[in-house]
Amino acid sequence: MINPFAEKQVRSGVVSYGLSSYGYDLRVADEFKIFTNVNSSLIDPKNFDEKSFVTLQSECAIIPPNSFALARSVEYFKIPRDVLTVCVGKSTYARCGIIVNVTPFEPEWEGFVTLEISNTSPLPAKVYANEGMCQILFFQSDEMCETSYKDKKGKYQAQTGIVLPRL
Repeated sequence: MINPFAEKQVRSGVVSYGLSSYGYDLRVADEFKIFTNVNSSLIDPKNFDEKSFVTLQSECAIIPPNSFALARSVEYFKIPRDVLTVCVGKSTYARCGIIVNVTPFEPEWEGFVTLEISNTSPLPAKVYANEGMCQILFFQSDEMCETSYKDKKGKYQAQTGIVLPRL
């Protein structure tokens, strides 16, 4: 279901990641898309302009004050047909004003996770690649879902890299 899988929580000198008490702390990869206003672009989910951000590959990313970045997980997920996930931020980052939003992983969704990272603070914020970013909580149903993400041929199925908004 998770590859690569850290079967215990790694904590020494890093923002923790791996298997936790009731979930899994995923890592953020070293690929980031940091939003910028340099080109005065408009954010439009129906017509997304790639000039809205700067692409960066680095061991850390600096997210400007009151700004936003996209990233991807190190881990690739394959969700079973009877499981749904919810993502919550990690307290280490939340206490710095960094909020992570990820929509639920629906039954039979698979792919690298595109992470939405907001810096709500008035200061620049650093995010560390290959360290924990958020915790995934897994909810297993008593029965299989009627229609899975795979069945409906979801637009973000088997995504790789950082995937921008799609219609």
